[in-house]
Amino acid sequence: MVQAVSSVAPLADESRQLKLLIDNVSDHAIYLLDTQGSICSWNRGCERVKGYAAEAVIGKHVSLFYTPEDQQLGVPEQALAHARDHGRFVGEGWRVRCNGERFRAGEVIEPVREDGCLLGFVKVTQDVTERYQAQRLLQDAQRA
Repeated sequence: MVQAVSSVAPLADESRQLKLLIDNVSDHAIYLLDTQGSICSWNRGCERVKGYAAEAVIGKHVSLFYTPEDQQLGVPEQALAHARDHGRFVGEGWRVRCNGERFRAGEVIEPVREDGCLLGFVKVTQDVTERYQAQRLLQDAQRA
C-alpha cells in the first residue's frame, strides 16, 4: 500500500505542475476540446484573450469564437477535421471576443490521442491583431 501511494505522489505533483504552468500562461488561450469540438477546459489566458469566464464556455462548441461568416462556411469543423486527419492544424483568422469585438487570432490545434484513439483536441490561440495590422500597413506602404 505504501509503495502504491508513493508511486502516485509524483504523478500528482506532475499534474499539479502542469496545471500551474498552463494556468499561468496569460497571453495564450490554451484549452481542451472533446472529439466533437465542445470546450472541456479553460485557462486564465483564455479569459484574457477571449473575454469569457470558464463557467460561460465549458460545454459550448468552439464555433462560439468564430465569426458568423466562418461558422456558415464550417471553418471550425474543417480545422478540427484537418487536425484529426493530419496531426495538426495551424491557421490565422478573425475571431470574436465575449464583448463582440473581433480580433485576429493565430491558432494551433493538435489532436490528443491515447493508444491511437482520439480523445479530443488541445487548442492554443494568440491575439496577433497588432502584428497583422503592422503587416498590412507595411504592405500598403510598399504598394504606394
